[in-house]
Amino acid sequence: MTQRPFNFSAGPAALPEEVLRQVAAEMLDWQGSGMSVMEMSHRGREFISIAEAAERDLRELLQVPANFRILVMQGGGLAENAIVPLNLSRGGKVDVVVSGSWSKKSAEEARRYADVQIAADGAMSSYTALPGDWRLRKDAAYVHICSNETIDGTEFHTLPDLKAMGSEAPLVADVSSHQLSRAIDWSKLGLAFGGAQKNIGPAGVTLVYVREDLLGHALPACPSAFDYKIVADAQSMFNTPPTFAIYVAGLVFQWLKKFSYAGKTGLAAIEQRNIDKAALFYGALDGSGLFENRVAADCRSRMNIPFYLRGEYNTERLNDAFLAGARERGLLQLKGHKSVGGMRASIYNAMPLEGVQALVTYLKDFETSHG
Repeated sequence: MTQRPFNFSAGPAALPEEVLRQVAAEMLDWQGSGMSVMEMSHRGREFISIAEAAERDLRELLQVPANFRILVMQGGGLAENAIVPLNLSRGGKVDVVVSGSWSKKSAEEARRYADVQIAADGAMSSYTALPGDWRLRKDAAYVHICSNETIDGTEFHTLPDLKAMGSEAPLVADVSSHQLSRAIDWSKLGLAFGGAQKNIGPAGVTLVYVREDLLGHALPACPSAFDYKIVADAQSMFNTPPTFAIYVAGLVFQWLKKFSYAGKTGLAAIEQRNIDKAALFYGALDGSGLFENRVAADCRSRMNIPFYLRGEYNTERLNDAFLAGARERGLLQLKGHKSVGGMRASIYNAMPLEGVQALVTYLKDFETSHG
């Protein structure tokens, strides 16, 4: 079988080949139903069984506590920047920690509905390090972080303990680009949300994990379809959900439950492989005289790794040459985000170790030719 190209897209991102093949096999007839999943009623018994199995598997994989509801919504993480304050702010105070491009967007959007304070800002480091010296208000409705910044390549490897900082506010985390890549400490969270198109499935599904005591506080202006309590009471069927995307996500959950690596299975196995992939690539960058990653070592993302040509080598011509050579080798979607330039490798769950090894080999070959 011919090796497919390695897709380093930041999202929508690569899916496990095994899952894609199953989707193709079931496209015209899902398990003898005579229908594609795309043609099913979202209230029919066939799709209900798909949705219920997907939630059970996700809850098992992430060990989501019983007092958290899992909501399937639409609009991506960007929409949740509005939906969260509509549900949780009560029109009061919201503290936001700005660690990069996405948390900055979150603060801007929340200002439409609440009194937003920037509790800490990593701008002084050009978002290459997590901000310190948090200033938290005791009466804030919640504290927002983006626990993995897709563009800037920073990650909270452990969630902050707000109680240890003297705050009783619930922690809200945008986990879009690293959900299901590692375990989550739910004891520190009130709510987490994330689009599925990084580690889970196609674009269209947004997952919200919300503690039950935070339901029922939506502002009067909140649209019914965005009211967490209404969505929870309707088991995420208040409006027609993104059925096909849920189906694919469910297949990814099944794939992940049986995934094995380094003597481990399931989420522990994928987390270990993600650690190993990131260590391999960061090691190659740190040992290079031509390439560099600018993020502080203690907060480097395992999922999204921006990298640049060093010093006088960092020219548009040489960047273009690198990207063209990568495409020739079947290493796709390595161009950096337009706001920061350079290159970026997103090495989500579906990226095999062999893909990172191929990229490291290319880095070394390119440096030999151009360094």
